[in-house]
Amino acid sequence: MSWKEAAEPVLSRMPVVERPAGHVPFRRKLTWTAGILIVYFFLTNINPFGLAVGQGSDFFGQFRSVLAGSSGSLLQVGIGPIVTASIVLQLLGGANLLGLDTDDPRDQVLYQGLQKLLVIIVTALTAAPMVFTGGFLPADPAVGQTLGIGTFGVEALIFAQIFVGGVLLLFMDEIVSKWGVGSGVGLFIIASVSQQIVGGFFSFSALGARGFFANWYAIATGGTQLGSPFTSAGLESLLFAPGNVLALFTTVFIFGIVVYAESVRVEIPLSHARVKGARGRFPVKLIYASVLPMILVRALQANIQFVGQLLSSQWAGMPAWLGVYGDQGQPTSGLFYYLNPIQQPEQWMWFRGAATGEPWMIAIRLGIDLTFMIVGGAIFAIFWVETTGMGPEATAKQIQNSGMQIPGFRRNPQVVEKVMERYIPQVTVIGGALVGFLAVMANLLGTIGSVSGTGLLLAVSITYKLYEEIAEEQLMEMHPMMRQMFGNE
Repeated sequence: MSWKEAAEPVLSRMPVVERPAGHVPFRRKLTWTAGILIVYFFLTNINPFGLAVGQGSDFFGQFRSVLAGSSGSLLQVGIGPIVTASIVLQLLGGANLLGLDTDDPRDQVLYQGLQKLLVIIVTALTAAPMVFTGGFLPADPAVGQTLGIGTFGVEALIFAQIFVGGVLLLFMDEIVSKWGVGSGVGLFIIASVSQQIVGGFFSFSALGARGFFANWYAIATGGTQLGSPFTSAGLESLLFAPGNVLALFTTVFIFGIVVYAESVRVEIPLSHARVKGARGRFPVKLIYASVLPMILVRALQANIQFVGQLLSSQWAGMPAWLGVYGDQGQPTSGLFYYLNPIQQPEQWMWFRGAATGEPWMIAIRLGIDLTFMIVGGAIFAIFWVETTGMGPEATAKQIQNSGMQIPGFRRNPQVVEKVMERYIPQVTVIGGALVGFLAVMANLLGTIGSVSGTGLLLAVSITYKLYEEIAEEQLMEMHPMMRQMFGNE
């Protein structure tokens, strides 16, 4: 008996959001998307019952903009379990260890069921250490005394609430993917990053920290002195706090470079086999695989650091070569230090006195991060293209099924596939490596709202693609025949 036959009774019965039977009107899609977004913000502002609010620490703090969610809320784990499950499935699928044919409806059900099961398992494995070890989410002893269940009982309650929140996020993602616009994962990242950016621009001292505009208002009215920009102290105040000019430049630059990169493409001419004069183009974008594979790379780094945090908190005799952790819970030396990505300018600018480690240690750490992001971005982009039906073979079948062909070539999927192989694999690797490089550069320079460079990169690119998808939905709403041509009905 194969593993598919043994697991089918369980995987085929996993809860699933029903797919719409027909076309979903655009306004209804927007309604579903807006509704899920409201629920997301609602859940990020609810603290689990029994949590000692204001205590503990957010391990995912430096990865929070990528993994979404909110520290100390029901969505503590964010999209981490969803992304981790995707990494596992992509690696297993890439090595052809699953033996699943995604073109077979039966195997599709098994794949989706396996993905849900993995997400549920990873959610439990992520939430449990945060609650029961390490002091990330400490329980309130007063609640345990009041209910008479002790500290462990309160921790079990917190774990159950966070687990339910992680599972809810899984189904919210599925609702958006089937009934809304875009994907839930992308929507949650946009929500998380935009919230930080808006706070970074508009917050004021009454909210705990002054934002960019509040700082410059204080500078303009004489409440804050920058000093002369021709002195080192004045230049530092202008570029960093309180001026934050460098962060503003990086934020605007990332917006511009991502929009430009999204517009760079190789266009392959197409013509309709039966309708004379009907022509089109198939765009192979520079960022062909989108920036979503970068989530997988950062999630892998987050999981590595998560293991380091757990080992540090539970293993008193952990060797120094493996990692030494400071009071803030961040590695200061050892293997986990070098594998920890640089997220802010203060983490590498040793000349400002805020960085941890010697200059040569920071250089090694930066080199490892850059290599990890560029190579990992290219590899995961390849996996993403192959597993999401964007490879040369799948693209050739889509063009063939739409009735289009490449002028001057026989109307044969193998011929179209050969043409696509000239562009798609190379562009996929270049685009994935470029996104990884840009993410590291953005982290080095800093952004408004202390959003990580990767988070800002993801948010801008996902927003741009969401805009394109909305434009496509509106076009198909006005011209129903387009839905039949592109197989959306």
